[in-house]
This record gives sequence, structure tokens and C-alpha cells, in this order.
Amino acid sequence: MTASPVTETTLVVPQGSFRLQRFPLQEGDLLRAWDAADDYMLHHVHEHPAPEGGLTWIVNDGFGALTVALTVQHDVHTSSDSWLAHEAIRANLQDNELPASAVQLLTSLESPAATVGAVLIKIPKSLALLEDQLHHIRSHLRPGVPVIGAGMTRGIHTSTLQLFEQIIGPTTTSLARRKARLVLAEFDAARDPGANPFPSEYDLQDPPWKLLGHAGLFSHARLDVGTRKLLAQIPSGNEARDIVDLGCGNGVIGLVAAERNPQANLSFVDESFRALASARANWQRVFGERSAWFQAGDGLDPVAAAGTGADLVLCNPPFHDDHAMGDATAWRMFTGGRRVLCSGGELIVVGNRHLAYHAKLRRIFGNCEVLDSDSKFVVLRSRR
Repeated sequence: MTASPVTETTLVVPQGSFRLQRFPLQEGDLLRAWDAADDYMLHHVHEHPAPEGGLTWIVNDGFGALTVALTVQHDVHTSSDSWLAHEAIRANLQDNELPASAVQLLTSLESPAATVGAVLIKIPKSLALLEDQLHHIRSHLRPGVPVIGAGMTRGIHTSTLQLFEQIIGPTTTSLARRKARLVLAEFDAARDPGANPFPSEYDLQDPPWKLLGHAGLFSHARLDVGTRKLLAQIPSGNEARDIVDLGCGNGVIGLVAAERNPQANLSFVDESFRALASARANWQRVFGERSAWFQAGDGLDPVAAAGTGADLVLCNPPFHDDHAMGDATAWRMFTGGRRVLCSGGELIVVGNRHLAYHAKLRRIFGNCEVLDSDSKFVVLRSRR
């Protein structure tokens, strides 16, 4: 009999041994809470300590490998766009008997309040997000502060290095190790990187709105085809009094739902702080003082915790988590819909046909109706 694979949970690096888990915890998850790029970064920082003075600013730490390991000897401030990443970092600090107060957790739109002594950035998949973050980082640098990027070699391209060179200063790369690589940039105070192009805007034709989107959001610069198909199926009238835009992105789905249902209460939920900031800004542009609720969290957990329930949940679920593909996020969204919908309430989703969401929805709700479909996308509705 072949033994089942066991997920490695202990990271051993020069800073010590640390027990780390991914978040949220999922049965059968065989992925580690760190990668070779985290390991490479921690060895490099140990072998090449930054000049004395200033805090260590960590950006995009997925589950806390860098934060937990460096908190032992450094004043660490960690920026992430992910509510789930914040929860993972808190949980992993606790599991390693480290106080949560030892780390200052920041959203990706916030900045350290003290002097920065070193910047460690896990290179994101999105070039737009990297460009925006490097502009943000540059505004807090002073001569001699090292900026070190880390990523798997498959995600570091010429365009990646060009952004470091253009925005930060002279840039080199390390040798590859276990398919990971470091990007080493020297701050050039005299360099003019130009203006940060983010957040960006695009024009929605119907309704005629100009919508804002922070870098890194799905379709931040244009309306994607799947969302367009979902928008066409949003019901109008006053039957739905409590509507949730789940995984709201820039909020366009909830905005259209609000326009078609002027008496409804709208809630916008996403695990991305940038998404919520975009949705809130767009809501204020379109509806001014009309109230709405914006909350970061995992799926519909915030709605369930608030106890408000919902008559209609609208969702274009993500089918990937950074570089990892899978349906775990969509499954949590769908089961959350079953939990918060009132009797007779509806969940309307759009997805790629090959994802077979209809099978998942039938399993959860016992019913699923096709509202629209083509060769690539399908819009589905399930009732509570």
C-alpha cells in the first residue's frame, strides 16, 4: 500500500525552525506554507544583513514565512493585500509562540510609519501590481536601503527586472537556486521613474460610468467578458432587499445591482483590501451618500457573522489563488451562499464552462438553472 503524501509543515532556516500552515486550513491540502523563494530570501538576509537602523518592511508575504522567521530578531512591518494572508500570519505567529503585537500588519495601501531599513518583496504575479508597489516602496526609501525581491524563476521575466531598474535603481539578479531567484535593487535617489499610473480607470458604456480600479485587481482596466454576461442577468425591481456582491473586485456587479434595485441594501465583500477600496470609491462616485456595507473577509463569512442574511448573492468566482489553480475558493463561496441566503434567495454566478460549477451548485443547493451560456462562459442560478 502506498502511503499518502504528508505536507511538510516545518520551515528550517538560519533564523530557526518554524511550524507553518496555509490558511484557511483545508483537509487534504498538500501544499506547503512557503516556497523556495522564501527559503532563499531568508538565507540571503542572514548572510547579508542590512545596515543598522530602521525596520524591515515585508511585502506580499503569503502565509507568514518571512514575517514569522524574521520577527525573532527584527522590527517587522508586513504589507499584504490579502485578508487571508493577515489571518495566516496571525495564526502562524501564535503557533510559534510569538506575540501578534511583535508585527505591524498593514494593508497594501498603507505604509510603515517609521524609518525603513530594508524592503523584502515577494514578487507578485501581476506586473501592474508590482509596478504600483515599487512606486509605493520608492517613496519610503533612503540611500543604502536594500530592496530585495524573491520569486520562482518562472515568474521573473525581463519585464520584471525592467520595473525594478526603472523605479528603484540599478538591478541585478542572483543565481537560481531550487528554481528560485532573488532580484537585488539599489535605490537611486536621482532616478525619475515617472508618475504611478495606478489606480487606473475605464469607461463603462451601459450605464455610462467611469470606474476606478487599483492595480492587481482582476480586469482592473476593462470590463471582462464573464462579468458582462453576469451583468445582463441581474434582476431588477424591489424583490431583493439585501444583495451581496461576493468577491466584489472594483464593485461593478454590485453597482449595477444597486441601480436596478434602488431600495436594496448592498454589501460588498472581498478578501482583497484593494478591491474594497476600489468598490468603495466607485460607489461614492455613482451613488454619493447612499449607504452600503464594505467588509474584508473569507467568502461570505462576514455576512454570516453579521447575521443580516441575503436575498441575492452575485459572484464571479476566482478559479486560481496566485499561481495555484483549484476550486476551493469557489466551493467556500457557494457553500457560504447556501448558508446566508434567505428562503427563496438566489445565488447567481458566472464561470468558465470547463469548471463545471453546475455540478457543485446542484450538490450544494439541490438545483441549478442555466441563465446564459456560450462556448466559454455560463451564467448559473441556484435557489435556497
